[in-house]
Amino acid sequence: MTPTEFKLWEKIKDFSIADSSSDISFTDRLARENSWTTEYAIRVIYEYKKFIFMMCVSGHPLTPSDQVDQVWHLHLIFTESYWIEFCEKTLGNKIHHGPAKRSASEKNKYIDLYQKTKGLYTHFFNQKPPEEIWPPISI
Repeated sequence: MTPTEFKLWEKIKDFSIADSSSDISFTDRLARENSWTTEYAIRVIYEYKKFIFMMCVSGHPLTPSDQVDQVWHLHLIFTESYWIEFCEKTLGNKIHHGPAKRSASEKNKYIDLYQKTKGLYTHFFNQKPPEEIWPPISI
């Protein structure tokens, strides 16, 4: 990572997704809605942060794993946390989420982008993405 990328990664890593007005924490809600343990939800949130970092620095579209996408979907519901605290104040960048299309060409595009995302992950984090969160694509 360049010094600028490292500084951005530190800001993203330190960001807390929280909703002080809720009776249930973001992590607990994520775990409950996906039938995950709290520990697994914490690990997936960390992988989500890595994915968002890569989105900010890659210069091209990327595709998350299904697990990472579940975090992203939930974070988007917390609009103030996502758009103001995360995108505007932490990232200095608007990261939009586009729904997947179901055509054959889109599926091939998804597969290609997913492989590129995993390759970029290895490049930036000097390790392969954990398969329990970034599984191989089953065709």
